[in-house]
Amino acid sequence: MQAVIMAAGKGSRLGKLTEDKPKSFLEINGIKLIEYNIALLHAYGVKDIIIVTGYQTEKMEEFAHKIEGVRCVYNPFYEMVNVLGSFFMAQEYLHEDTIYMHADTLCAPEILEKMIQTDGDMVLPVEYKRCDEEAMKVLTEGGRVVKISKLIPCEKAEGEFIGIAKIGKEVLPELRKASKSVLMKKEFSSYFEGAIQELIDWGNDRIVTTDTEDYFWGEVDFLEDYRYATENISRRLVEIAKTWKG
Repeated sequence: MQAVIMAAGKGSRLGKLTEDKPKSFLEINGIKLIEYNIALLHAYGVKDIIIVTGYQTEKMEEFAHKIEGVRCVYNPFYEMVNVLGSFFMAQEYLHEDTIYMHADTLCAPEILEKMIQTDGDMVLPVEYKRCDEEAMKVLTEGGRVVKISKLIPCEKAEGEFIGIAKIGKEVLPELRKASKSVLMKKEFSSYFEGAIQELIDWGNDRIVTTDTEDYFWGEVDFLEDYRYATENISRRLVEIAKTWKG
């Protein structure tokens, strides 16, 4: 199994906290966000890890160079494209079942474990709840995803996709085609989920969800997100990261 981590963004919405470092270098309990993710992947035997970089790539490359199995892929267009553009840069290196992550998103080990154990071309952990406008919302039918978009009306959405996914190796070729298709339409502001929706529109009915239940997860976009993650981070995740760091 492989993993790909999106880490190209600037994190400007966090202000001075990210002026001198990549957003994923923010620390909780003295451990970087990116370190939590790598430690979690290692805990489940995933050591072939690709990090897509952009903003302050030199710092991320220096960090990654010290970790066996981790390599960086630079997206020189990170200021002109959204997440799908960064994912597109990494696709040629993906050949096995792949865990997709954002460097600024943390989750409890229980969420990752359940996702890995669930069968599907793609498995998307979802927090079933009332969503706000900013959430990446989902609609399902018979357990499969039929719509994924921030534009789904809040009153119709079933829950929020947390931005961590398992991608089966069998669907990787079609996902590459879907990513290319979206970008060829010049939809450069598209999220990764734009390619997922393209697959769904092409007829893929094996994109499924798992429930995050009450387990911790958090995406750090704003200062209040950072505070939330700091105060609520999974104890088990902290233990895994501390053990990994030694």
